[in-house]
Amino acid sequence: MVSPDTSDAEKSEYDVDLTVTLTEAPGAEGREFHLRSAGGVLSPDPKSLDSNLPDAPAALAAVEQFGEEIFFPEPRPDRICTQQYGGPQVAVVKGWFRGRKVHSHFSRTDGCEIARWKTLAALLGNIGGASGTV
Repeated sequence: MVSPDTSDAEKSEYDVDLTVTLTEAPGAEGREFHLRSAGGVLSPDPKSLDSNLPDAPAALAAVEQFGEEIFFPEPRPDRICTQQYGGPQVAVVKGWFRGRKVHSHFSRTDGCEIARWKTLAALLGNIGGASGTV
């Protein structure tokens, strides 16, 4: 689910200003992570909320490389997804990416969703099997 909205008055001062809420399993408490950068520099203001991902530079690199196609995908009616289950983890990414509002939902419910997750693993958590360590 994506909501690209560029008309909001509350745009971020950062090029990338994302909040990731990761939930390991249904009913589990979500953990929150942040990624902020301006001009490719992570969290330039020490009084701001720091980028607190385990590997923020890798997360920023992944978002900069794949953000457009992941956060604002073009509909593809010919897309076929394998019916496989990658785990119960869910991540919700909200914030701003290059002036566009982001509200994306990630899961591991089929092959296409697993591929999306792996593309942004540094941002969402590199989850293998049952391990949900970020």
